[in-house]
Amino acid sequence: MYEWNKLLLVGEQDGVKGDFNTLISMMNYVRYTTLEAIKDISVEELDYLHTPTGNTIGMLLTHMAGVEYWYQLNTFENRDLNLEEEVKWLPGLDLDDHARKTIKGNDADYYINLLNSVREETYAKFNSLSDEWLYEQTEFGRAKATNYFKWFHVFEDEINHRGQIRMIRKLYKNA
Repeated sequence: MYEWNKLLLVGEQDGVKGDFNTLISMMNYVRYTTLEAIKDISVEELDYLHTPTGNTIGMLLTHMAGVEYWYQLNTFENRDLNLEEEVKWLPGLDLDDHARKTIKGNDADYYINLLNSVREETYAKFNSLSDEWLYEQTEFGRAKATNYFKWFHVFEDEINHRGQIRMIRKLYKNA
């Protein structure tokens, strides 16, 4: 999916137009490193809970997909989750006790497919948008934000949780 010889080149991507090239370049690199962080991972390791109120790697991967899905709704459709979407995505978004009870028993392919399916939708929509869309400003919390910033935040959040994944894997190996 990711070509190593192009992964470190921020800029023009095949089939991508305008300023989306930079954004997609960075999103691709972050995703590649996330997938590398879960290479050869077992279901037991995906479900490992170091502390009773902590996160499992499976929870974090579900969270990454859920965050991206939520930002699709926020930036592409200007809406929040509906009730049906809440049932599917809130456990991963909330990372709470309900998530600890329900997000488990899946292999790495399950999470990779979840991440890939959401990302494919993101990129398909990006291809239909203009550069001007990236710079549109909307209310976001206590300030205004551009769509570009919101999508930067998606992969910034993934980087943060990838660090947690690496730490959890070390804790698992030393448990």
